[in-house]
Amino acid sequence: MPDIQTYFTWRKLPASTLGSDSAMKVDWDRLNASRLDLPFMCADAMTAALAVFGSGLERLLIAQSGGRTVAMFLMVPDGTLRWRTFQPSQLPLGTWVAEPVADLAAICRSAMRGPLSPCLAISITQVDPLQAERPAEAPDLRSSDYIDTAWVEISGSFDDFWAARGKNLRQNMRKQRNKLAADGVAAEMRVLRNLQDMAPAIARYGELESAGWKSGRGTAIHPDNEQGRFYTRLLEDAARRGEALAFEYLLGGRTAAMNFGLLRSGVWTVLKTTYDESLPKTLSPAFLLREEELQYLHGTQEVRRIEYYGRLMDWHTKLTDARRILFHLTVYRWPVVKRWAMRRRKPAPVDHAGAEVPQVQ
Repeated sequence: MPDIQTYFTWRKLPASTLGSDSAMKVDWDRLNASRLDLPFMCADAMTAALAVFGSGLERLLIAQSGGRTVAMFLMVPDGTLRWRTFQPSQLPLGTWVAEPVADLAAICRSAMRGPLSPCLAISITQVDPLQAERPAEAPDLRSSDYIDTAWVEISGSFDDFWAARGKNLRQNMRKQRNKLAADGVAAEMRVLRNLQDMAPAIARYGELESAGWKSGRGTAIHPDNEQGRFYTRLLEDAARRGEALAFEYLLGGRTAAMNFGLLRSGVWTVLKTTYDESLPKTLSPAFLLREEELQYLHGTQEVRRIEYYGRLMDWHTKLTDARRILFHLTVYRWPVVKRWAMRRRKPAPVDHAGAEVPQVQ
């Protein structure tokens, strides 16, 4: 059998082929399962993202070794003689899957001289070090930090977990709950998992987000905008597989906070979170919800880890000390191209959350 690290044969197809070819979807899902098995990286999720956010320029690259598919990438042109992974902001990681033994840098080097030729640089955006080990710098390779991200391990009892949180947090949450009870405000958490729950939940989420700061930036979810259509399709597809999981917190019968995400193999990935910004500043509805959902998850033992995959925020640090760095990987055709790119490099722009926007230089 050819050495998987050095020899590949390639196919380059319109990215839409992934959604129309059932065998390719099976291959994609098999490769996804062989690494982190992330539900937001499954073929259905890729198809939804392409349908809503794709420009038509995206290409599906398929690498084979010894007659079997060992890697698949969704790539898009990124300027002259440059390519990068298809990366809508709604997807936490770059859009590629590969067998665990397939080295990411080696695949990129092969693709530059194969289906993407002529190509001077390839960027694989937002890579999780659990997904692919971060390589050392090389004459033709550069990795750069993207964001710190946090996760929470779910084990033992909730009481032990909560007792290990900061005293100020615990006291603050207790005071808020006592105040709500004294004011006669009923608090309720709803767990949403069924297919029929998803579209109405996205609509309620959008109402909260559209009333907050994201509305002014044009990034709020609405059932009729691209974000709303994508998340509705993503969650409905996941619900059909039994993998949708959302939490809604109500105060006095009114939605005050929501978190939604996808659950697979004991890992719940939180994709979106919002709260009612019109509530008094003395209330933290998002944290009241987090406390209750953590209590629920400790009780069911269905989830062993919560992944946030977002930029590390202060509230994350109140729940966990666990963090890791997601990174971008850029591979250049020749070392001289890297040297030239580094001389030309400008400070990276940031998105609305303050994270670097993926670039290839």
